[in-house]
Amino acid sequence: MNKKKIIGYMKPVFALCVFMLIIYGAYTPSQNAEIQKIVCIKFKAGTSTADVERHMNEFAQLRREIHQMVAYSGGKTLSVDGKSDYDAMHYLTFRTKEDITTFQNHPKYQEFVKNNQAIWDKELVIDANILK
Repeated sequence: MNKKKIIGYMKPVFALCVFMLIIYGAYTPSQNAEIQKIVCIKFKAGTSTADVERHMNEFAQLRREIHQMVAYSGGKTLSVDGKSDYDAMHYLTFRTKEDITTFQNHPKYQEFVKNNQAIWDKELVIDANILK
């Protein structure tokens, strides 16, 4: 193979590697992150699919609006044994307990709760230290 062909092949490989590093960095909690918050939601019977999707999208959007949250992932729960106590789970990562307090008191989070609480049957919130 000639040198130009090799360089031609290496360019897309290099670009893919850079892209993967960027994506990996976007979803990996900071080394300074220490607190994980898990929020489980059970929706009221009869809640529409559109309301559930709105809830999921609005919760995910909070990551962009409340900077104390250093990572977020969430999704609908899976029923392995045919039943599930909750319908959706949200995983949030923070650096400090103070960041959680700021998040919980943030106007955007308060607005989210106000707009969605009517469709919740129950909520479970657990905070935990991340093992290092």
